[in-house]
Amino acid sequence: MLPAEDAVVEVIKRALRESRVFKSREALSSDYIPDRLPHREEYIKRLAELLSPLFRGEKPSNVLVYGLTGTGKTAVVKYVTMRFREYAERAGIDAFKFAYVNCRNEDTSYRVLLKIGSDLGLRIPFTGLSVAELHNRLRDYLDSKRTVVTVVLDEVDFLVKKVGDDLLYRLTRINEELAQSSASIVGITNDVKFVETLDPRVRSSLGEVEVVFPPYDALQLADILRERAALAFREGVLEEGVIEYCASAAAREHGDARRALDLLRLAGEIAEREGSPRVGVEHARKAREELEVNAAAEVVRTLPHHGKLVLLTLAAMGGFAESTGNLYLTYRKVCEAFGIEPLTQRRVGDIVSELDMLGVLTSRVVSRGRYGKTREVSLGVDPGIVIKVLSSDTRFGEYVRLLKVGGNR
Repeated sequence: MLPAEDAVVEVIKRALRESRVFKSREALSSDYIPDRLPHREEYIKRLAELLSPLFRGEKPSNVLVYGLTGTGKTAVVKYVTMRFREYAERAGIDAFKFAYVNCRNEDTSYRVLLKIGSDLGLRIPFTGLSVAELHNRLRDYLDSKRTVVTVVLDEVDFLVKKVGDDLLYRLTRINEELAQSSASIVGITNDVKFVETLDPRVRSSLGEVEVVFPPYDALQLADILRERAALAFREGVLEEGVIEYCASAAAREHGDARRALDLLRLAGEIAEREGSPRVGVEHARKAREELEVNAAAEVVRTLPHHGKLVLLTLAAMGGFAESTGNLYLTYRKVCEAFGIEPLTQRRVGDIVSELDMLGVLTSRVVSRGRYGKTREVSLGVDPGIVIKVLSSDTRFGEYVRLLKVGGNR
């Protein structure tokens, strides 16, 4: 085995060599916006029509874009705004501006306003102002430019869940404070019930027009992958069946194009790591397994304390409990062993349901004949993944060692 330093040098040298697999890895990124978006032409045209008043210097309607993850919402919005900018620049039109905010990254009211101001060219201090003062500066700056601004709020539901809808109220009402400019909003969300959580005044203003994106099917995903693969891979690298495998796997998971692209990209990276000049279905299978492990690990890592305790308990039971009652009794013993105040059985039942929705465990109601019905609970991921993730947790690592999970209990 190579010493650690030599191993790093070897990796660096391999990275510096020209890839035999990829010619443009970026083409498989979910952030990459290609010249064509297959099977989203209808939605491109629809959004372009909704935003077209911008070229007349008029405020378009606010738009709320819905759809599951990986259905092309963000790609379509970015594609349309990019084409609008390009056309306006060629034609010498300066009637409108766009601001784009990813609300998962800019997750406070201050940071959202800061990003909007930055995109419009307003210099604002990173800290030191109140949200109200920042809003006033942005309003005054916008009015001085005599323009129409469209603010894209991607994953807007994430912001509302974290800080409430006060900022949305301010933004949807900002036109009442503007004399020479106007503003519209394009909200993007994965949550079809998002508007139900909003104040009625915000709901009526934000959702003037709604556009719903359906999931892709396997054939549509295969078309998308073929176009991206032509840009991403060297000629003749992809073996037959790889694209179909990735498309089929992603179609079974709600038609997620991001998932399909990640699978194809990771398959190529695995082939490259193994020194293979071609990418085969076996590399795609390995990629799927790796992505599932990574996704499960991330879910486990970010769970609340008692959610982790329930998973640890289930792992200590061999990954299966014949009833939620048995799971709860063992959970109480685990809590008592570590001096932790246990939750009620009803709350643990709620946690089981939440973890079921996240896919890290599965629960199903089974009939016991004359003994009635019960709910069986089993881990939805490899117990080893749960143990590995919790072992690396500062607090849970000690619990895992004391329980000797995976060894003799």
